[in-house]
Amino acid sequence: MKKLLLLSVLVLAGCVGRPENIVPVSNFDTTRYLGKWYEIARLDHSFERGLSQVTADYSLRQDGGLKVLNRGYKDADAVWKDAEGKAYFVDKKDVGYLKVSFFGPFYGSYIVFDLDQQDYSYSMISGPDKSYFWLLSRTPTMDPALQQRLIGKAAGLGFDTSKLIYVKQN
Repeated sequence: MKKLLLLSVLVLAGCVGRPENIVPVSNFDTTRYLGKWYEIARLDHSFERGLSQVTADYSLRQDGGLKVLNRGYKDADAVWKDAEGKAYFVDKKDVGYLKVSFFGPFYGSYIVFDLDQQDYSYSMISGPDKSYFWLLSRTPTMDPALQQRLIGKAAGLGFDTSKLIYVKQN
């Protein structure tokens, strides 16, 4: 029983780990991060497969965490898909390192590793490993030069940007 418990703890802890050389931003201001973000690009995962017009909306929870509402349009079925989750800071509240859950007690890393700290107009997110990547913007489109610069930075950090899905936003 003790071995099973230890294995469970290690598996869950691994899900909120940080990939090598991915450093969460400091001076993170939760209040400024709240609100709607548009997904500009992502690496593919089954939970978002086939979705366009993807947004994430962050708001405060009563327990001090964040409510996360992800929404996307499933083109093949012509329906909107919503997923509501919760997020909590892993360490300090001024560091962009959170754990997020959409499935009960299971959490995954949500690491803000690049952020326009002046205007909070864009954000780059990693999960527990480099197969998870999102480029978010406050607007449905992003300046092409800025987008290319950010994707270049992600590639330099080891994300496979050749596999990015560029999200159609209407």
